Amino acid sequence: MSIRSKYNIAFKGLSIGKHVFDYEIDRKFFAEFDGGVVEDGNVNVCVTLEKQSSLMVFWFDLKGTVYVQCDRCLEMYDQPVESRERIFVRLGEKEFTDGDDLIWVSANDYQLNVSQLIYEFICLAIPIKKVHPDDENGNSTCDPEMIEKLNNYIVRDDNESNPVWNDLMKFLDNE
Repeated sequence: MSIRSKYNIAFKGLSIGKHVFDYEIDRKFFAEFDGGVVEDGNVNVCVTLEKQSSLMVFWFDLKGTVYVQCDRCLEMYDQPVESRERIFVRLGEKEFTDGDDLIWVSANDYQLNVSQLIYEFICLAIPIKKVHPDDENGNSTCDPEMIEKLNNYIVRDDNESNPVWNDLMKFLDNE
């Protein structure tokens, strides 16, 4: 039995109103998604299903940490993530997605698997620039050896301006 089956929410027999489902996301969950951004982490996800007569609203509240690679020093670190997302689900003739936040499912379906949605929302909660957080004194907590190597390759040419760029710099002066 697949781990993803734990994330099936059977909505057919539920009464109208709110229903809450709690999940603890860990390494086993992330292993189900090959080649993804995240391979490990601990995230608590609370899915609230608000069932109405012709529509279902799924609220995804997630909070925790994911283990990602620092873009600056390439070491792994725990990145805090937190997000609140909403998806609308409607019953229709065919299964398809309409926009970013509306999913149509067949009228014959009785459950919805939310594992892919949870994974995508976790990935969206990760900042674009993944860098070790600074310590309480404002100093970088990146690998000092790697930072030293990077500093050796910084090119500083403050004394001369490159004539190739002079015409392009005129566009900045026009603002």
